[in-house]
Amino acid sequence: MSEVKNTTIEEKQEIANISKWLIDNYREIVPLPDILNVFNLVKKSYSNGCDLRNHGLNVALVNLRTAKLLSEGIAIDRNMCMAILLRDLCNRDVLQLETVGSLFGTDVKYLISRLMKVSQLYNKQMAVRDENFQKLLITFAEDIRVIIIMIVDRLALMRMINHHPEEGFVREISMEARYLYAPLSHRLGLYSMKSELEDLSLKYLNRRVYDQIAHKLNETKVARDRYVADFIVPIRKALEDAHLKFEIKGRTKTINSIWNKMKKKDVDLNGMYDLFAIRIIIDSLPENEKRDCWVVYSIVTDIFTANPSRMRDWVTIPKSNGYESLHTTVQGPAGKWVEVQIRTRRMDEIAERGLAAHWKYKGVKSEADLDRWMNSAREILEAGSAGHMELIRSMNMNLYDKEVFVFTPKGDLYRLPNGASVLDFAFAIHTKVGYSCVGARIDGKNQKLNYRLKNGDTIEIITSSTQMPRLDWLNYVVTSKARNKIKVAVNESRARQADMGRELLYRRFKNRKIAIDEGKITKLLKPLGYKTLTDFFMAINEQRLDVSDVVERYERLDERHNDAQMPHQQGTANEFVLHDNGAHAHTADNVLIIGNDVKGINYKLSNCCKPIYGDKIVGFIASDGAVKIHRANCGNAIHLKEKYPYRIIKTQWSGKLGTQFAASLRVVGRDAIGIVSNITSVINKTGDSTLRNITINSHDGSFEGQLVIGISSLTDLDELVNKIGSLKGVKQVSRM
Repeated sequence: MSEVKNTTIEEKQEIANISKWLIDNYREIVPLPDILNVFNLVKKSYSNGCDLRNHGLNVALVNLRTAKLLSEGIAIDRNMCMAILLRDLCNRDVLQLETVGSLFGTDVKYLISRLMKVSQLYNKQMAVRDENFQKLLITFAEDIRVIIIMIVDRLALMRMINHHPEEGFVREISMEARYLYAPLSHRLGLYSMKSELEDLSLKYLNRRVYDQIAHKLNETKVARDRYVADFIVPIRKALEDAHLKFEIKGRTKTINSIWNKMKKKDVDLNGMYDLFAIRIIIDSLPENEKRDCWVVYSIVTDIFTANPSRMRDWVTIPKSNGYESLHTTVQGPAGKWVEVQIRTRRMDEIAERGLAAHWKYKGVKSEADLDRWMNSAREILEAGSAGHMELIRSMNMNLYDKEVFVFTPKGDLYRLPNGASVLDFAFAIHTKVGYSCVGARIDGKNQKLNYRLKNGDTIEIITSSTQMPRLDWLNYVVTSKARNKIKVAVNESRARQADMGRELLYRRFKNRKIAIDEGKITKLLKPLGYKTLTDFFMAINEQRLDVSDVVERYERLDERHNDAQMPHQQGTANEFVLHDNGAHAHTADNVLIIGNDVKGINYKLSNCCKPIYGDKIVGFIASDGAVKIHRANCGNAIHLKEKYPYRIIKTQWSGKLGTQFAASLRVVGRDAIGIVSNITSVINKTGDSTLRNITINSHDGSFEGQLVIGISSLTDLDELVNKIGSLKGVKQVSRM
């Protein structure tokens, strides 16, 4: 590319050199007119007034360096190269995406569109140290090539900002390199880029430390290289004599890793144990792996003295993440410490690519799906085949389609389930914010509570001190936190209103000197159309029920109902009345005929099977002389009949009704709003059945309930079971 506006002489020369290099290297895969057309388009755009500099840096030169670095370090890729050279023109609206598509193809257009979308994230004051930001970046990029371009671009930029006058700009770029692009490059197997990004970020963020370590390493580089080579010689000979197949890698830590180790161990450079390090990788059969590792360990420690406190055996007991290796630190010549890592080829493969990829072993956190995806991409890159970029193009990056990533106005990043609403976000910030939320301003537009969030939204919650949570809010939220908090708030609000209604009614009773009987009050619920005392008292508080009318109804209640509150544990066949802690009154009718119409015998209805009118029943004469009534198919009754047949007495129901029995039901179904209300409504509307007790447990969208029903007969119970079973959401109803 020839001269462009506002370039220095040095920049002109470098632009010319890189342009020639790109043309020469892309000539075989890209028609020359194509690539010349790109350069001419860039030149024309800049010469027509497009800003050439950004933060004082020559944009054209940054892009050319990025394209060359990509081509040298990863692959000669026509579409990626063109996207790099043209993206800034599209970002500045100098060039339209449609034009790019018509001139250079839809894939180049697609790559630039993804790069532009990712650049939108940088208009938000994001916190790149938040691990969720990395996931959002991948979600926005959608194509691994976009991630690769961004890594390479960041490295090219980092190389250009040494001694840049804008300290804030340098710090921002360096923080992103350290906490975002270095981990991504490591996970893709771009290890040299990762190390350089980390070293340069340390250089710009803490130049004093960087210069001290770099100066020390430069002073000792030749000596260190010679020392490592000399250290390996006797080990190599001993391993060859043992007829082992192996590979030895010697290394010196990077400046950044040295600094991290110095901080972790609280030592200076001279006190570091593993400034020198070698790795011995053995070719070993699976059944011989542990033995061979210990053989190598024995050989090394026979030659050099080991420090027992620095021994780490992850071969016998691997790390929880699958990492296997023997680590020891030995004292080499001149008393210098050298770390030796011993592992087999399989262990090294796992450590580098699999369960314990090296970046995770060093403490970088991620998720299993992303691990597998990144490892696959890294393996493709490392394969080095001519068609590997074609494979990369086809890789699916839709890793987080079940999540949505959004920002606060201050740039804080939140991760929520896909489908989350403004209300979910409000409760994620704080419970009080959720309770008072009335809407949100999203990217400058007002949105309602039920607005479904999209990736990259910037959300400002609008609150009101008069807002109160409502039950219908449950239709707007998907997070368990929001659902639970709404339920708690609604229940607390209902309880407060019910308490005020109760106080209002009881005050009226006191003024009229009427004795208060909770049992009698419950008898007002059904005639007035209420299912619970809470609903009843809320209606009084909200003046939907007239207090005076309630008091009059209370006074008109038949006093004979008071006797029904006293529980009877047993009776006789002549005077059978079933009571159940405040259940309904019953008439003293002849209900059971025991044996051959025997009268006056004490009996008890068994709690194990709770027989009701219409069940086939059997009596068992207990030791106290009372007859225990069981259902004929009750397991206990069958056992008693086998063991004590002489104590079994024929039993049957009389033809007279007029009492209620307690029946237990088990209900299983899908947890949905209103399901409990629907069940209780069916019970209250079926004959003279009553709900005496209900226990509901829900988990993962399902519920299981146990109901105690007051029912007159088996026929009524069967009818009730059929009605409950036909409700939407109910999967099974069975008698217990």
